[in-house]
Amino acid sequence: MTAQETGTVSAGRGEPLVVLDGVQKHFGQLHALKDIELTVKRGEVVVVIGPSGSGKSTLCRTINRLETIDEGTITLDGKDLPQEGKALAALRAEVGMVFQSFNLFAHKTILENVTLGPIKVRGMGKAEAEKKARELLDRVGVGHQAEKYPAQLSGGQQQRVAIARALAMEPKVMLFDEPTSALDPEMIKEVLDVMVDLAQQGMTMVVVTHEMGFARTAADRVVFMADGAIVEENTPEEFFTNPRSDRAKDFLGKILKH
Repeated sequence: MTAQETGTVSAGRGEPLVVLDGVQKHFGQLHALKDIELTVKRGEVVVVIGPSGSGKSTLCRTINRLETIDEGTITLDGKDLPQEGKALAALRAEVGMVFQSFNLFAHKTILENVTLGPIKVRGMGKAEAEKKARELLDRVGVGHQAEKYPAQLSGGQQQRVAIARALAMEPKVMLFDEPTSALDPEMIKEVLDVMVDLAQQGMTMVVVTHEMGFARTAADRVVFMADGAIVEENTPEEFFTNPRSDRAKDFLGKILKH
């Protein structure tokens, strides 16, 4: 059953939600992002792949201003990204982020980790926040761990908590920056399963990943980056079976043989 059939997709699916226009980023002499043009539509899953150092994570981090840009514009739902202060905090509440490292608060329980944002940022009452947090923890398969502390959970469980924590803010878009690269192989699938479920329910997602299986099955569009630039973008089917650029052919040749 598709997300449209289940009726879970918000109105306005297919409209531009995140738009990067002429984005340039330098780290000293390194030209990390070169004239990036990218539009992510509401309800779309865009998977960003490419060799290490190609600018994938930098691209992801500019969308919630964890990295500033030198030139160009980035808009979220038609509004320019704010520079700083309360407006930036409000923007970050609209953009969920899941990192390579789980970034959970070690001294807070799993439940407290997930309720913190809704209570502090959204002003939600504690009882309502806890009810919602438990529902989300159930949804990602760790509801029974709510009273534990992060160190008592496996890496895969911690990453699923991090996803629940991001979802608790009811973001318009979710950013995933190599969310499985710090995990043992048997834990990768449990995190990817949660992400596939999210995608099927119509969450707008930008995913930087090395997991080509996820790119093939969950992406609406694959964006291939190299040397700070978007080299090509296409449907997963087209990209994996018929890459157009030599750079992409070379990349796929190296990773798909193993």
